[in-house]
Amino acid sequence: MNICEHCGYHLKMSSSDRIELLIDSGTWNPMDEDMVSLDPIEFHSEEEPYKDRIDSYQRKIGLTEAVQTGTGQLNGRLVAIRIMDFQFMGGSMGSVVGEKITRLVEYATNQLLPLILVCASGGARMQEGSLSLMQMAKISSALYNYQTSIILFIFPSTGGVTASFGMLGDIIIAEPNAYIAFAGKRVIEQTLNKTVPEGSQVAEYLFHKGLFDSIIPRNPLKQVLSELFHLHGFFPLTQNEKSTSRA
Repeated sequence: MNICEHCGYHLKMSSSDRIELLIDSGTWNPMDEDMVSLDPIEFHSEEEPYKDRIDSYQRKIGLTEAVQTGTGQLNGRLVAIRIMDFQFMGGSMGSVVGEKITRLVEYATNQLLPLILVCASGGARMQEGSLSLMQMAKISSALYNYQTSIILFIFPSTGGVTASFGMLGDIIIAEPNAYIAFAGKRVIEQTLNKTVPEGSQVAEYLFHKGLFDSIIPRNPLKQVLSELFHLHGFFPLTQNEKSTSRA
């Protein structure tokens, strides 16, 4: 689970590892894997053209984009899930990432599926300019028509993802010590010329300020998610679970 066995620190995980952690083996069904980013604003960089950078990450990470979306079973129940991957351009959100997430939300709405959105992102992708910012509104609009979504914040989650749909879940939880902010510490200090207090952008501090419903370690996370969906009526209790509840 990428947890330090001595101190309990939660290390970073890839989106594929997250799927293995949360989704029952052999039940993962990916969606929109063939969608790839183009270069809509013809972004020019002296270091590396945007399209070449995308190609480089696709070869390096083995994903077509910074998010994986699909359906799978969580403790035997079908769910729709979206997991961002910080390894792919910092999990940044361009038009393809926004479209994939929107399609997943709409699919979950039409199929009456529980929805899990796992956030790990540096925010909107600057190489796509205002088109990337438009994804914030697009996904938020899709979530407006959806009921009972769970947002999971993991390290790190910043920028336009945190500022938009990341805060629109019916239940918002975070992993221990997750770094969560709109702008990073360095950017704030350089822009405002003020010192950001240590620990003020960590999940535990933000939880005490009322930003999250709970902080859940990885070990019990899958079971906790299953129980939360039980409470919201998505999953009927099995016979064994009914017996346990009565006891």
